[in-house]
Amino acid sequence: MNHLKELESESIYIIREVAAQFERPALLFSGGKDSIVLTHLALKAFYPAKLPFPLLHIDTGHNFDETLQFRDELAKRIDARLIVGYVQQSIDEGKATEEKGINASRNVLQTVTLLDTIEKHKIDAAMGGGRRDEEKARAKERFFSHRDEFGQWDPKNQRPELWNILNGKKRMGEHFRVFPISNWTEMDIWQYILMENIPLPVLYFAHQREVFFRDGVWLAKMPVIQMKPGESSEEKIIRFRTIGDITCTGATISTASTVEDIILETAASRVTERGGRFDDKRSESAMEDRKREGYF
Repeated sequence: MNHLKELESESIYIIREVAAQFERPALLFSGGKDSIVLTHLALKAFYPAKLPFPLLHIDTGHNFDETLQFRDELAKRIDARLIVGYVQQSIDEGKATEEKGINASRNVLQTVTLLDTIEKHKIDAAMGGGRRDEEKARAKERFFSHRDEFGQWDPKNQRPELWNILNGKKRMGEHFRVFPISNWTEMDIWQYILMENIPLPVLYFAHQREVFFRDGVWLAKMPVIQMKPGESSEEKIIRFRTIGDITCTGATISTASTVEDIILETAASRVTERGGRFDDKRSESAMEDRKREGYF
């Protein structure tokens, strides 16, 4: 597991650089495995002290109850400050418009809430659990990813990162997104979770749930998702590879009930981790378009 120790060391270095170079950083916490691993790394980076920055979660209002419960329990256990931005508040204030129709989702609306929350709390660096192997737009990111005064990302205008020199200089109103686990793969994440015995939400492990099939993706049957005429649900043993807004989080048919099982399943899989993300199917450039507008 030497490569995991090397990745851990690199990530801890980046997290400490954030604390050194920025005045008001925050850690973007989704309740997913990547943000959980990132939080674990941050705790190691500053042990035995507490985290010197808050956890920041954008609540779409359509999150799994298990995710929110895990978030609150973790924040309490590590005695971390938790900032929550609510998409519903953005809708109520007229800053975001609720989507209508069968495929309506609040996932895109998170951008408005995130940018407002960053501005409200004067956050100058928001660390996230994005990895370059997830999606082609994420592969273009640097560790320190500059955002302009409108919170937008320009993939053609990023700063070089030579050796381990990270440039956090910015102008008034600008901020950075920082991705300390950029070089990790999905397999690295699961092997590290096993090595460090990191707790996870039960959603990641096989359980029985009522689901329905739409456009190549199994979706959980929930009140926030409107089913099409002719669609029907059925009980399946499933788990989730990624966790996000209920409306776009696809399930995987699986009996993997332990981390060891998941590692074996991941090694044999020929479907990408985000292959079950319904929001990525909106267009070929869906992720990059959202990132340009200020998405995670």
